[in-house]
Amino acid sequence: MLNVSVLTDPGFCPHSLNKFASVMACGNGYMGIRAAHEEDYTQQTRGMYLAGLYHRAGRNETNELINLPDITGIEIELDGVNFTLLSGDILSWQRELDFANGELRRTVLWRAPDGKRYRLDSRRFVSLAQLPLVAMQLSITPLDAASQVVLKTGIDATQTNSGRQHLDEVSVRVFDQHYLQGVYETQDRATEVVISTSCRLSSDSSDSCFSAKNRRVMAHHSLTLPAGDTVTLEKLVWITHRKDKTLSQETWARNALADLKVCAAKGYASLLENSARAWENVWRDARVDVTSTDKQDQMALDYAVWHLTTMTPAHDERSSIAAKGLTGEGYKGHIFWDTEIFLLPFHLFTRPQIARNLLRYRWLNLAGAREKARRNGWPGALFPWESAASGQEETPEFAAINIRTGTRQKVASALAEHHIVADIAWAVVAYWQATRDDAFMRNEGLTLLMETATFWMGRAVEANGRLEIHDVIGPDEYTEHVNNNAYTNYLAWHNVSCARQFMTMFGRDDAAFLANSTRFLTRLWLPEANAEGVLPQDDTFMAKPAIDLSRYKAKAGKQTILLDYSRAEVNEMQILKQADVVMLNYLLPERFTPQQCAANLAFYEPRTIHDSSLSKAIHGIVTARCGDTEGAYVLWRDGVAIDLGDDPHSSDDGIHAAATGAIWSGVIQGFAGLQIVEGELHLAPKLPAHWRKLSFPLRWRNAQMRFSFEDDVLTVESSAPVTLSLWGKTLNVSGLQTFARKDFLTSIAGTATTEGRYDA
Repeated sequence: MLNVSVLTDPGFCPHSLNKFASVMACGNGYMGIRAAHEEDYTQQTRGMYLAGLYHRAGRNETNELINLPDITGIEIELDGVNFTLLSGDILSWQRELDFANGELRRTVLWRAPDGKRYRLDSRRFVSLAQLPLVAMQLSITPLDAASQVVLKTGIDATQTNSGRQHLDEVSVRVFDQHYLQGVYETQDRATEVVISTSCRLSSDSSDSCFSAKNRRVMAHHSLTLPAGDTVTLEKLVWITHRKDKTLSQETWARNALADLKVCAAKGYASLLENSARAWENVWRDARVDVTSTDKQDQMALDYAVWHLTTMTPAHDERSSIAAKGLTGEGYKGHIFWDTEIFLLPFHLFTRPQIARNLLRYRWLNLAGAREKARRNGWPGALFPWESAASGQEETPEFAAINIRTGTRQKVASALAEHHIVADIAWAVVAYWQATRDDAFMRNEGLTLLMETATFWMGRAVEANGRLEIHDVIGPDEYTEHVNNNAYTNYLAWHNVSCARQFMTMFGRDDAAFLANSTRFLTRLWLPEANAEGVLPQDDTFMAKPAIDLSRYKAKAGKQTILLDYSRAEVNEMQILKQADVVMLNYLLPERFTPQQCAANLAFYEPRTIHDSSLSKAIHGIVTARCGDTEGAYVLWRDGVAIDLGDDPHSSDDGIHAAATGAIWSGVIQGFAGLQIVEGELHLAPKLPAHWRKLSFPLRWRNAQMRFSFEDDVLTVESSAPVTLSLWGKTLNVSGLQTFARKDFLTSIAGTATTEGRYDA
């Protein structure tokens, strides 16, 4: 077994139940299950989600990722007392998520209020080898005297999304004294879900019966257990869903039960072994190894790869990655620009086929993007700010009700945060640069580029003797409805330029498009840096007053600025929610000098509260590129703390999915210095002082590569010849080679651009 980190829950705490239910959630990209305890707690939110399974509950609601019937809950009664850690005493506690094989384990030594002691051991995993499979075990040992043990578990369809019910119960059945099955249907009749479960007790002396009442089908087990003896409940669950109803419902349900029975014949240990082997492949292909004096650095990287794997629907190109992955109901399970900008790079450089699938999700949903553009009077494709299964805009029209005025606050993102169009185009180009997948680019990729470019050419307006882009929201969402947001304009220009480039490359002839694009590229206003090298965020930002944001920055992520100022007031000051111009510097490194990047960091960081979980990571990567590795490390650790820090409620409604991508990118694109510059691979490793070694795998075009950097020496192993730039010098690499950083710095001494960019 690989020596991968183990994430621990330090102790039972009612206030952090939902945080650890999120960060320790198990999944496989097909499904995700929150790490709720088997026993119930009022504050605890259970959750099981299937990628791409959305439903709209009713009027004034939006499509949301369905919280499925619960299968993890077990009512535990010991000598007539319901087991709960809110009473009695916890004599010992161990709870951990083993990233190596995906198993969540808990061992509790509990003293009941009457003084009797019991040991409870629970284990569960979501199989990476068989996507519909969940396996659980619960073992109970009375330590002081014989005990009467009662266990109740099954399928609980009273589960809702914060009170909203999405599924109708079609049928529930019991088979062969061990198997339960529930068939459910979304209320719009579009999708069917079958949940089949096997419940077996290790003891043959139990009394067992079944019940089906109030949307719960349950198995009841009761037995007398001698002191020191252990009884184990093994529960296996097989979860499938379908929209295609070519098979009869009865046949489909029967097939699901047959699949479950095959698993039951193998047993928990064998099924775990199969899943562990699948995880070994993930860790071999994607694990980043760091030797650091702080063990939490390696933990953070393993945590990131774990969730980047469990949240990603590698099996289905019609699904994408939600902003909370498959760990909670936050943002209703919708897909944002996070996927292309923060999550796709990990897959691009480790599992490019998955990156391809994520882009095909956008291509498959072009109809919705075209419809939104037409509805707003523009040509081409305007992708929704929030997306689900259909490709339609899913952003709620209104946010929370203002409790003082009683009016709903309008959500502006869907109306004006159009940079997502260019973000998707940027990702398409990055994918081709890293893979040279001509088949994709000739078809899906070029279609996406042309449709998005057509949007921008129609979106621009004549003003001030040039083309401008008006009434937008950039990544900094505290500044709304501005003209010529630098991020948006530069990315739109990049979008149209790349569309032209690939049309020429693949022989796509469209005279009208070429004429319009020539006009757009020569006349679009690209905001210019001032004498200090600072790029204005938009037309009016530099004229706005600045205030001291230090006390708000100290509570980054809490949006405390909105307690003191209205959104309208914030809009009229130099206040950023997250990186905007700095994000532009990150995405298009070839467009800006190192001096400009440093100037933008120095100007915008004091004006940025970092109220978005996406912000500090980008500042950290650009800080590393500007040579301040220690400053970049501080920002990286702050990004890690978003989910793994001490805040007991930071992740109650799910982890911050994009932040896991940022953990990986902060190391690979920050400390390893990985960039794609003008289509070519650049690396310039420089580690934080307390890191001794960094090793990671990388896919680049047709090569499988591995890099290891220690004592300022870089070892590169490549399965095929690769051209890349190391510390500013272009080389051809193949096989196993080593390079000393000092040799490169000597050979390029005096080159200002290289020195500035790579801190030579």
